Amino acid sequence: MVLRPGERHYRDRSHRRLGPWCSPTGSPAPLSREPGCGEGSWILVCRLLVPTQVSLLSMEEDIDTRKINNSFLRDHSYATEADIISTVEFNHTGELLATGDKGGRVVIFQREQESKNQVHRRGEYNVYSTFQSHEPEFDYLKSLEIEEKINKIRWLPQQNAAYFLLSTNDKTVKLWKVSERDKRPEGYNLKDEEGRLRDPATITTLRVPVLRPMDLMVEATPRRVFANAHTYHINSISVNSDYETYMSADDLRINLWNFEITNQSFNIVDIKPANMEELTEVITAAEFHPHHCNTFVYSSSKGTIRLCDMRASALCDRHTKFFEEPEDPSNRSFFSEIISSISDVKFSHSGRYIMTRDYLTVKVWDLNMENRPIETYQVHDYLRSKLCSLYENDCIFDKFECVWNGSDSVIMTGSYNNFFRMFDRNTKRDVTLEASRENSKPRAILKPRKVCVGGKRRKDEISVDSLDFSKKILHTAWHPSENIIAVAATNNLYIFQDKVN
Repeated sequence: MVLRPGERHYRDRSHRRLGPWCSPTGSPAPLSREPGCGEGSWILVCRLLVPTQVSLLSMEEDIDTRKINNSFLRDHSYATEADIISTVEFNHTGELLATGDKGGRVVIFQREQESKNQVHRRGEYNVYSTFQSHEPEFDYLKSLEIEEKINKIRWLPQQNAAYFLLSTNDKTVKLWKVSERDKRPEGYNLKDEEGRLRDPATITTLRVPVLRPMDLMVEATPRRVFANAHTYHINSISVNSDYETYMSADDLRINLWNFEITNQSFNIVDIKPANMEELTEVITAAEFHPHHCNTFVYSSSKGTIRLCDMRASALCDRHTKFFEEPEDPSNRSFFSEIISSISDVKFSHSGRYIMTRDYLTVKVWDLNMENRPIETYQVHDYLRSKLCSLYENDCIFDKFECVWNGSDSVIMTGSYNNFFRMFDRNTKRDVTLEASRENSKPRAILKPRKVCVGGKRRKDEISVDSLDFSKKILHTAWHPSENIIAVAATNNLYIFQDKVN
């Protein structure tokens, strides 16, 4: 069953879902990790699957019941292309977690509230709302299909009881409002109970409307649609710290939007050459500074980062700072330009550092030092000898994301074989964990994984030749203040919590 914009989802008072989602079965599986990324061990709090678009209908049920309760969860081995998760994002408090998929759907999870009877379940997340954000479109002028895939989701800080988020596909950004209702008005004078207008001649008495309690209802409604501003595919959106504007970036341009104006945007970066044959690089990611509303960065396919200040010029074609690491001539190869392309750029929460992810490494840059990064972490250096085969199967063009923890002391990013890596900036230790159902037996400890490059392979190691490149962790998210992480693996969402002993 496909959920449409504005569909309503009913819950009981404890926020448990009454439909159309059902919870996946299976016991949580504890995971262990090496020291260096905090104390304790990582626990698999819950594993959730994106719902399929197909419904199973039982002929014995009445039609109203079938509309609500008969969508089902498809196992990852039967996942369609539309079920693959394409973005993951916590809101500013960490109480909500949103995912978008290639089918254009947004699924929002809400954190389980702690109670006296369930003290240890604070890390669990239940489905809060699901809605269809984007639909497939067709550009008749260019004979071009526009996919419904959700490229990015960004939350706005909560100002009232409702939640707001931005979601984008390749061409269109939408602002969604997610709100709750647990009361309904009754006793209209000009309408009957079914909402139809009454004949004024039949109205002889005046009634005072009252609010009656009802089942808690969550509904998602599109408040703004920002379209027709990008010729190329949107790869990034970022909310400004003034919370009045945001920017959207495609391959060659970055536009600045006001949340209240949908028919006009300001072009703040344009790197399109007069002759497209002279094009040498494209924009790969962009983000606003977390505290300074005039400052933003964007990365390029050449492995460079540009810091721009909108106070200097309305069109920020001239950067304020330029970050680039000189290439080692001894490592020069046919694939150097491809693997140096930056797939993600993130400001630290403090605003002092920038983190970038290229194909093989994660780098941390100090805003005050442009000539080289202050830290470089090898994510999967054992793949350097496999670049030729990775080029042939197009994996070398995969775009991995990277995230900071709440204190900027730990970095997380993904790899292949459903591995994801953590790097502790203080102790310089790192750990490799695997988000896999097969290796997460109930109440069993999952040891950190190690990859063997050559020579003798130990019992607990995995050979680089046996890695599954179809299983990749591209999208991850870290709770803004606690050690809770979300990892997307195909159509599976794994949520881990750092257990403090």
